[in-house]
Amino acid sequence: MRNYLEFEKEIKNLEENLESSKNPFDKDGISEVDTAKIQKIEKEINKKLISTYSNLNSWQKTMVARHEDRPRANYYIKEIFEDFTLLSGDRLFADDKSVTAGFGAIGNKSVLILGQEKGEDLNSRMERNFGMMKPEGYRKCIRLMKLADRFKIPVITFIDTPGAYPGIGAEQRGQAIAIANSIECCMSLKVPNISIIIGEGGSGGAIALASSNKVIMLEHSIYSVISPEGCASILWRDPSKSLEAADAMKLTAKELLNLGIVDEVINEPLGGAHRDNKLTAEKIKNSIIKNLDSFQNLSGDQVFNQRKMKFLKIGRDQGFKKPSYAAEDKLTYIEPSLSKFRRFIQERKRLLTITTTILALAVILSILM
Repeated sequence: MRNYLEFEKEIKNLEENLESSKNPFDKDGISEVDTAKIQKIEKEINKKLISTYSNLNSWQKTMVARHEDRPRANYYIKEIFEDFTLLSGDRLFADDKSVTAGFGAIGNKSVLILGQEKGEDLNSRMERNFGMMKPEGYRKCIRLMKLADRFKIPVITFIDTPGAYPGIGAEQRGQAIAIANSIECCMSLKVPNISIIIGEGGSGGAIALASSNKVIMLEHSIYSVISPEGCASILWRDPSKSLEAADAMKLTAKELLNLGIVDEVINEPLGGAHRDNKLTAEKIKNSIIKNLDSFQNLSGDQVFNQRKMKFLKIGRDQGFKKPSYAAEDKLTYIEPSLSKFRRFIQERKRLLTITTTILALAVILSILM
């Protein structure tokens, strides 16, 4: 049974009408199916899907990203990769079921796959802790990423979490440092790492595995430092202002692509990924293969530097470069020309004000005399 969101009521009514029209039985027994009516309803459904999903606001996109029927990491792992071998445990405390990890193959290339998994039903969601990783989960990922780095195997991560687990036990076992170590490990790899945000990319729980050479988002996924509800509770002390918070946070794929936070957006099937799981998996597979091929001729140091420069450039027009007069390991910020001019004016603001005043007085005096 398909689940529907609040803004999909008209679509739900049309699809229920479509199903009843396809039923060859009525109250009087067997009846003829009206194919013309079915085709008309299908066209209406497509039109409604197009009009609805082309005008989603940030909060509605958040709801789609959290959709119950949306395909999870385990589905994509089964559909995209071959010969997947599951690996478990952090060798210190326990195995974290909220992240699926192991080695597999894609396009005759061996890769390490890390997937944050929310679960499919209530029991599996409780077992997977709703995709919220604990310190042992991050340590498991660190252990396997270092292993992949040693054997020059690229890393693919699927991001889908509301955030890291905030429980007391996780804090007692070093949640914060586990996240920090995971980010450090991702950034230090000499092999390509590619992250795909397939649903909800929340807080440090997401960025701990998404500090990658390429960060890719599905069209209706979200990526933010905090949930819209959490933001609204902090700023307005009113969780009902989630729409305003979602708009202000710029958490949608298109907005983040424009800001340079993510590198690519994969278009979803009409109505969201949950309406055509296989097509979505095929698009993700093609994107992974394309991006892995782009790193094929790069050395380990070049891969590392590409990732470093990518993150240093975020929020800046041109980023950093190595100056000719500096040591090889030092970087200098490339300041845009407009920024240099503004800084020049700001630093000499008082002198310019005095000069302008004197010139104005001189002009006035010359007119009077």
